[in-house]
Amino acid sequence: MHKRETRLYNLIFPIWLLWLVPPVWLIALAGNFFVDLLVIFLTLRYLRVEDWRRQMKLIVWRSWIFGFLADLAGTAVLLPSQMLDGGEWYQNVRFTVAYDPFGSVWAFLWVTAGVLAAAVSIYFFNRGPVLKKAALTVGQKRRLALSMAVFTAPYLFYLPMKWFW
Repeated sequence: MHKRETRLYNLIFPIWLLWLVPPVWLIALAGNFFVDLLVIFLTLRYLRVEDWRRQMKLIVWRSWIFGFLADLAGTAVLLPSQMLDGGEWYQNVRFTVAYDPFGSVWAFLWVTAGVLAAAVSIYFFNRGPVLKKAALTVGQKRRLALSMAVFTAPYLFYLPMKWFW
C-alpha cells in the first residue's frame, strides 16, 4: 500500500498551484502567516525592541496581507513568459518557467526576476504602509523590512512543478 505524503508549501511557491489545487489556499494563508510572524518576532528580538509584543500586533497582519500582494507582483513578472507560444520559446522559457525553472538558463533568470520583484515589493511595502504606525526607529524599520524581504521572498517559485505531475 502506497502512503500518501502531505507537504506544506507556501510563502514562496508557484502561484498557479493555488488555482490548480484550491485547498492549497488554506495551507498557503496559514503557512505564510506563521512564517511572517516568526520572521517579525526574531527580527524584533534581534533588534532588541522592548515593546516587541505590541509592535508585532501592529505589524503582522499588514505584513501578511502586503506579502501576498508582493507575491502577486512577482507572479506578474512570471506571467508574460506564459503568453507566447511556439518553438524555442516554448521549450526554453514558457515550459521551463512553469514546470522546471532549472531546465534552461532563460527560465532560471526569468524566475529569478520574479523572486526579486516580489522581494523588492516586500521591502517597500514593509518600509511604507506596514511599518508606518510602528514605534520603531528609521533604522529598525529598514532592518525589519530588509529581513522580511530576504526571508519571506517567494523562493518556492523555483520549485519544479514537474515533481508533482
